Amino acid sequence: MSPREVFALRDYLSPDLKGRDISDARQVVSLTNILGDTCLGGRLGELSGRSVLLAVADQLISAVAMTEIDGVAERMLLCPPDLNTDHFQTLIEDADIDAVITDQPARWADSGPALVVTARAPERAEAGAKTERATEWLMLTSGTSGVPKIVSHTLEGLTGAIIADGPARGTLPVWATFYDIRRYGGLQIFLRAIIGGGSMVLTEPGEPIADYVTRLHARGVTRISGTPSHWRKLLMSGSASGFSPRYVRLSGEIADQAVLDGLSRAFPAASIGHAYASTEAGVGFAVNDGLEGFPATMVGESRDGVDMKVEDGSLRIRSVRTAHAYVGRHAPALTDSEGFVDTGDMVELRGDRYYFVGRRGGIINIGGLKVHPEEIEAVINRHAEVRMSRARSRRSPITGAVVVADVILADGCDSSWGEEIRHKILADCRASLASYKVPATIKFVSSLDMTAAGKLARYDA
Repeated sequence: MSPREVFALRDYLSPDLKGRDISDARQVVSLTNILGDTCLGGRLGELSGRSVLLAVADQLISAVAMTEIDGVAERMLLCPPDLNTDHFQTLIEDADIDAVITDQPARWADSGPALVVTARAPERAEAGAKTERATEWLMLTSGTSGVPKIVSHTLEGLTGAIIADGPARGTLPVWATFYDIRRYGGLQIFLRAIIGGGSMVLTEPGEPIADYVTRLHARGVTRISGTPSHWRKLLMSGSASGFSPRYVRLSGEIADQAVLDGLSRAFPAASIGHAYASTEAGVGFAVNDGLEGFPATMVGESRDGVDMKVEDGSLRIRSVRTAHAYVGRHAPALTDSEGFVDTGDMVELRGDRYYFVGRRGGIINIGGLKVHPEEIEAVINRHAEVRMSRARSRRSPITGAVVVADVILADGCDSSWGEEIRHKILADCRASLASYKVPATIKFVSSLDMTAAGKLARYDA
């Protein structure tokens, strides 16, 4: 039997890349050139068989480096630029890193890895990279204040949903995402753009939403994804006017009906949907009927190689797209004995549909009773006067904690209406929620913090 053929990212690229490119705010790189470009200054050969940490702040250089390294390195750990530097040494040891690619070489001079390669702007290489092995793709989980877990993927698993969909038909799409491409959601869009056909426009760190949308419009972006928090920020910014994508997707957080309806009004000609995916579970499913939650028929029936079940209220997923394992000295098991990943996302069956109610790890304890903040936010967000909200806990000498809510009002809501709007919100909460879930106070604020992954930042009041 002949050995199994090994593929790298460059081997999946369409033969015809003419007219396609990847861009940021400073430069445009043709995909025709990306196969022959290098950002490693001729040092690719030194990375053969190594365990490489890709720690480059610039997304475009990272994109070229991924394409260049895959199939050469033994494993590649993608490092988001916002990663807490206190965690570097633990991650280097857990992933057995022996080489670093960075645009800040002085920072890594005494970090431990034997080889530090300086990344630079793409330039023509003397010879293109050749596929030597199946590189292990390592990614970091988000949503924790501690050291993130390292998750191991294969390129085959990362591209499973993309290959299944096949190449783009008709006019080639221009993709964009609010995510960083070193995170799972952003990497999926990057891979979909260059493998499935099309171009891509990258975000810039700290770039105002209005400026990014101006670039998206100028580059003719037709397909774009982000978290519900990203989209709420866009809707609040007033930048949606004049921007007309044909495909809008949400993922990474619960997509409640308010944000789905808001996007439908802002982009009436677009396909609006939300997808479920996570760094551990991979790409799960998409919901394209304009409604929050997902049909109950999706559970218990294999769809496109994805099996789902609900156990103890938690959504569990098994598929060829899930990660292989956590990596590290004390890494826990990723799946149960049947191969299912426990996502930690809690769901509730109402009629013929499952609804997401929150994260198991994000529960607020009110006198021994469990409260999902997302459930409260969904009720508050459906008010026309509200653009965004965050429910959180505040210490109480009686119950241990109470729920409080921060609310951003819609443009045009006069501050003098505050008491009237507060009364309406509380009345709706009392009618829709158990008494212990009703916010003790509602505070109107001008902004809400987001994490680097684009999710609503959650902490106690």
